[in-house]
Amino acid sequence: MTDKERNRATEQQRNRASEPERQRASEPERNRASEKRRAVGRPAGDTKSSGGHSQSLVRGLTILEGLAAAPDGLALSDIAEDVELAPSTTHRLLQALFQQGFITQNVESGLWKIDVKTFRIGNSFLEARDFVATARPFLRRLTATSGETANLGIRDDGMVVYLAQSESKQMMRMITRLGSRAPLHASGVGKALLAWTPPQEFEQIVAGRTLEGETPNTLTNVDRLREQLIEIRRQGYAVDREEHAIGLNCVAATLHDESGLPLAAISVSGPVARIDDSRLPELAALVAETAREITAKIGGKTPTEPPT
Repeated sequence: MTDKERNRATEQQRNRASEPERQRASEPERNRASEKRRAVGRPAGDTKSSGGHSQSLVRGLTILEGLAAAPDGLALSDIAEDVELAPSTTHRLLQALFQQGFITQNVESGLWKIDVKTFRIGNSFLEARDFVATARPFLRRLTATSGETANLGIRDDGMVVYLAQSESKQMMRMITRLGSRAPLHASGVGKALLAWTPPQEFEQIVAGRTLEGETPNTLTNVDRLREQLIEIRRQGYAVDREEHAIGLNCVAATLHDESGLPLAAISVSGPVARIDDSRLPELAALVAETAREITAKIGGKTPTEPPT
């Protein structure tokens, strides 16, 4: 063996001897890299209690709900009272929501209001509910045919929530803010929904609840309401004769899901001067037929028997 070959063999032997030592030296570095990989995607605060963060989130959402119900805005003191927090704590939450674009503040009045980002998030609910998107062209057709405002609403406990609208072009017209609410018993949409609600569920809705009179024409007696719901099922539409607002009449019909249960209701509403008793049958037939069309379009089933 030449000197050159002996030197190469010696070098290889030293390398083999030092390999375990290099592996031990690099072990901590590999552990740190592995730990870093495991941490990717882990929620912040995962290794400690997140109760404080959750509480702040709940309070922030409560603030958004309060502002959503107050289109004219709320003062800091009112918001602090609603969430039962000190004004300073409430202001910090408001600032966080403001910085994220969920709310805005009127510089002159100081009132806080919902901003466009909250609207976009809320509107995604409508996009996720296919029946709302499906119903929109039918609402526009209703308005074009009748000349009146057409609405779509769903039931939320004892209230109607309006999700879509096609606004009349008449100078005197009915306008409902999307997301606004009306009592089930005092609105055409609400009564159309109640009419096809299973009896046990209906009793749960009215149990222990006073039917408030929105106008002198509102039905406030549960037995009389039951009788009217039977008539609504028989004729296929509901009528609101100035029961929610004086000077406003409404005709509504139900959209049904695949089981025949009430999913939503559509309506045509306008001033009594244009929607009087002589015109109600014509509009009732139009709204009821449109409701059947939408129900068929979304794969629902219009029932012929009362719900069970």
